[in-house]
Amino acid sequence: MSILAGGHMLARNWWTWLIRGIAAIVFGILAFLSPVGTILAIGILFGAYAFVDGIFAIVAAVRAAETHQRWWPFLIEGIIGIVIAAITFYDIRITLLALYFTIAAWAFLTGIVEIAAGVQLRKHLPNEFWLILSGIISILFGVLMLWRPVAAAFAIIWLIGAYAIVFGILMIALALRLRRHAQHFVSATAR
Repeated sequence: MSILAGGHMLARNWWTWLIRGIAAIVFGILAFLSPVGTILAIGILFGAYAFVDGIFAIVAAVRAAETHQRWWPFLIEGIIGIVIAAITFYDIRITLLALYFTIAAWAFLTGIVEIAAGVQLRKHLPNEFWLILSGIISILFGVLMLWRPVAAAFAIIWLIGAYAIVFGILMIALALRLRRHAQHFVSATAR
């Protein structure tokens, strides 16, 4: 299988990465626009975002499995997102207390899986670093949150908002790169 064909599965589904990025940016903007009195809403939005992100990661895993590509990093990322969403919606009062640590763990674990997936993607798409960079930023965000557990509610919301916006921008950059790769693949196979 050629390098172009191996990376085609991810490139064909570039739009899932775009949706993930847009959802992250929307979440981040909402966190900045209305921090007062919205801690409950932020908890609900975070749960919804983690669920949607998990579903799209599982979709990526299924698509990878269909083409006999490495699928397990996406599946693990999806399961982590859905489990975190379930914890969030189980009891919002407990979650609001624990949300700080939940988000830190989610960011850290997602970062590890994103780096693993990015390393695999590099085998099929030369010089690809967007997914690895988003993984590094996710890990750094998780570590920063654990380092400062008594931060004020505003600071937590703004950190989450900033992280979501940066993560979203990186996912959109990856989507655009994958889209160009898909277009190149189509033109290469048409010859």
